[in-house]
Amino acid sequence: MGPGQEEEFAPPDAGAPPTEDAGTLPPDAGGSSGDAGTQEPSDAGTEPEPDGGNGPQQPAEDPWPKEASVNYTQRFGVGQPQSVAVDDAFNVWLLAGNRIGVLRPGSTQPLWASNLGQAGKGFSSTVICGGSEGRAYVGYYARELDNPQRGSYQDSTFLEGDLDAVKLTPEGTVVLEEHITRSFRRDRDKGDGSLSWNPPNNTGIRNSNDWRYDEDRAVLSCVKVMRGRDKGEVYVGTNHGVTRIRGLDYNSHRHPVWWENGSQRAGYTYAVGIAQDGDVLIANDWTFGIVTPNPDLGLWDAMNPKTLNPMKVESSHLPEVNSLPEFDNWRGFQQTKDGRYYLASKDHGLWEMSIISRGNPWQKGTRLQGLPTQALTSLAATDDGSLFIGTAGSGLWRMDADKNLSRVVNVPGRTVKQLLYDPNGTPAMLYVLTDAGLTVLRGH
Repeated sequence: MGPGQEEEFAPPDAGAPPTEDAGTLPPDAGGSSGDAGTQEPSDAGTEPEPDGGNGPQQPAEDPWPKEASVNYTQRFGVGQPQSVAVDDAFNVWLLAGNRIGVLRPGSTQPLWASNLGQAGKGFSSTVICGGSEGRAYVGYYARELDNPQRGSYQDSTFLEGDLDAVKLTPEGTVVLEEHITRSFRRDRDKGDGSLSWNPPNNTGIRNSNDWRYDEDRAVLSCVKVMRGRDKGEVYVGTNHGVTRIRGLDYNSHRHPVWWENGSQRAGYTYAVGIAQDGDVLIANDWTFGIVTPNPDLGLWDAMNPKTLNPMKVESSHLPEVNSLPEFDNWRGFQQTKDGRYYLASKDHGLWEMSIISRGNPWQKGTRLQGLPTQALTSLAATDDGSLFIGTAGSGLWRMDADKNLSRVVNVPGRTVKQLLYDPNGTPAMLYVLTDAGLTVLRGH
């Protein structure tokens, strides 16, 4: 299927059950899925950028208005974008169909560029995520393949969907930097720290453990690590799992799964979050997991030994919601300052998740009452102990540190598209994107 044929398709929203992982064997099947056959010698390459980019360090204080609530759609003319992001220099990035915008500090309105990268080939954009100073990542949608195994690295199918890196030039224009293609994976068969072989041409994001498999094709969600050891890294949720990005390098993928008649089920990942201690929170249509990422990007997809990427939760569901084969449709996964975990479903409301044990196939779920709807879109935990809750049709809600629920009345719009929390603002900034535009809340 050629790129030009993709423009008619919108990003999927938990429709038909996702396909099994063609590149991974069941736990009891033996063997290794990482053997791509006879390959050229591994290229040790270069280490990925340690700070997630190559720009200067983030400014000490953000330059944006300090009021408790500012409507950026009215004040800066940002319109009603589908996704918003912020980079290390507090540039505010906007995504609206085939247009990418950036609102720079000191500007009164964003500048826009159209049809860059994958958008110019007819692919539908999905989300945008901030990177280092002047860099952002733009996700695109491509349909899953009935057979994700490709016979040649020159197969054009590899270049469908995936992720572009764009950058702001010194002249003040937005340009394509690169269609992300640099897989970074330690060759654990050799055990000498060298990297697995990469095809010589651009193959987009494909399985790092076996270049032949093009399973991650649609980017559905993303989160930037805002502080801590891995500050600046980005995790993107796809139709198949979670890919870790550092600068222009990636490692793909890992995911919570379940098994049905010997087939692996890995749902679409719409919920990716960062816990208070830097753990990665992953929730897809069926299951969820919590991973402590190894400092080495090249080991992100390593499942064994489990000490490489320890998991507080491996692959679990909440039986209080429904049975495992039924979709839970998770859209948010956050941990609040008091250490509690919360999951938001687009159909089943807000749930507190209590861990029973790491390897248990289910954990304990408790439904939270008091919201006007069970149709939720997003979550954001903030430093004051609050949990902000985005709804479809009932606006933005806040559960404060004392677990009291209230409607946030100074945010226009009925449906919350995205919540983005940046604790690096002074005071911290919560970007709230709704069907009425963009509002930024301060001080939480």
